[in-house]
Amino acid sequence: QVQLVESGGGLVQAGGSLRLSCAASGRTFSNGAMGWFRQAPGKERGFVAAISWSGNSRTYADSVKGRFTVSRDNAKDSVYLQMNSLKPEDTAVYYCAARNGVVVTTTRTSYDYWGQGTQVTVSS
Repeated sequence: QVQLVESGGGLVQAGGSLRLSCAASGRTFSNGAMGWFRQAPGKERGFVAAISWSGNSRTYADSVKGRFTVSRDNAKDSVYLQMNSLKPEDTAVYYCAARNGVVVTTTRTSYDYWGQGTQVTVSS
């Protein structure tokens, strides 16, 4: 059974920072891409960031470029999302995702495994 568990969400003021973590268990994803998505109330789940196994390939949604950084530690089967300069529009439930394929992709349906999500709320 594959499990992804996110942590690190919370309430922060605009301009602040948070670091999300996602730990995988049940199997390793040392050769698969991993990503972060988010879903605000009344909206579809959308792409935030993704990273390849090596970490050499990373991609971001335009709305978070320059503010968010995705990283991973394969020895710990973990992926992270450092979020700086947070804005109220970043408020959402953030989901970690993993895929069996090695190619970095922004497509939600390309990911095979999902965490339960962690709430991020940015106050103005």
